[in-house]
Amino acid sequence: MSKLSQKRCVPCREGTPPLDDEACSKLLPQLDGWSMIAGPRLTRQWKFPDFATALAFVNRVGVVADAEDHHPDVALAWGRVGVELWTHAAGGLTENDFILAAKIDDTHASRP
Repeated sequence: MSKLSQKRCVPCREGTPPLDDEACSKLLPQLDGWSMIAGPRLTRQWKFPDFATALAFVNRVGVVADAEDHHPDVALAWGRVGVELWTHAAGGLTENDFILAAKIDDTHASRP
């Protein structure tokens, strides 16, 4: 469990400033398998043995996202799940995105 996953997401309002590149570069190594793409956004893909297992993971991600009141874009396909995170109100990445990514990692690691 990372230090990020022990934090809670905080509500953002329109005009919340996004993190700068330096701050993102310090937080990214604390995540497992995530990368930054243009936008900027955090993204990660997982592979699963079948659709049902992938769907179960998506449902666990949904529970975590609702608990944090911070919701990712999720793509579900047979044996694959993709997640993209960014804070709409900030127009980029905030600490909330890194916190939720770490919590999703913990959810995947603790799967049944």
